[in-house]
Amino acid sequence: MRKRAAIIGAGVSGLTCGVVLAEHEWNVTILADETGEQTTSGAAAAVWFPYDAEPVDKVIPWSLITYERLRDLARDSQSGVSMVELRQFTRAGEIAIPDWAKNLGAYSISVVPSENASPARTEGSLTIPAFPTTFTSGYALTVPLIDATIYLDYLAKRLRTAGGRIQSAHISKVDEIPRDFDVIINCSGIGARDLVHDSDLEAHRGQVAIVPKIDLAQAIICNDAPLMYAIPRAHDCVFGGTNSICENREPSSGDTAAIVSECSRVLGIDPPPVISVKVGLRPFRNSGVRLDLEKLGDGRSVIHNYGHGGAGFTLSWACAEEVRAIA
Repeated sequence: MRKRAAIIGAGVSGLTCGVVLAEHEWNVTILADETGEQTTSGAAAAVWFPYDAEPVDKVIPWSLITYERLRDLARDSQSGVSMVELRQFTRAGEIAIPDWAKNLGAYSISVVPSENASPARTEGSLTIPAFPTTFTSGYALTVPLIDATIYLDYLAKRLRTAGGRIQSAHISKVDEIPRDFDVIINCSGIGARDLVHDSDLEAHRGQVAIVPKIDLAQAIICNDAPLMYAIPRAHDCVFGGTNSICENREPSSGDTAAIVSECSRVLGIDPPPVISVKVGLRPFRNSGVRLDLEKLGDGRSVIHNYGHGGAGFTLSWACAEEVRAIA
């Protein structure tokens, strides 16, 4: 008889854990009051990048494992995963290429005035015309890009194909989970603050504007203030963004205007119309991602898997595989 797992949360962490377990002979039920694009995962730009998550000594190895899994999924046209060149810029001095990025083939970008630039790539570096902004340097590498509008449904379908199910439920206490489940997996994101009284969690509010598809071959990111990113997808483009400590999930018209203005300025285009605005609360945990086993008083096991900050997609497969190993 297959062991039974109850997973709290249907964001990318919960769904990926569900797929990994269900495809390894577990009977899986995901319990969630938000699914698909209602979740914080549904609001994510979802380009692979270790962002806003700690500790580095765990986040980077998890990220690299997930990189490989997502790169494999990019071969499946139904997954919503593709490979894209990501260009990471700074507005202040020279940007250092992290060792993990060098190992993935990252190369430096020298930003020079447009009238002097002739795009060329030599000896591992690339010179490109400057965007109409104050970028001073950057680097580029090829990474997985996950279209959340496709990918979350893809994971849900894989889960159901493997015999798992998703059930609408609001879980306010772990004790509410029926006792016939052998293990409980807590993938509740920012909800873990109330669910398990984790005061270490901090809501990092992210707002994005979805605009029509534009002619953009690379994903553009600058983490300096003001944070900006432009992520091209198959049918649209994600403009972002914000990263503030805030609980409000209501869209801000002021944030939308600032996001569209800065992205348009950087790209040198007229501001495009906004199709929709999405807001999510990144579950940043000050003491780092929580991935551990807890024993309840009734003898049952809870595996916690939350606190991934802005790197939920980036860490998803490695953390899910670790959850399975613990289970």
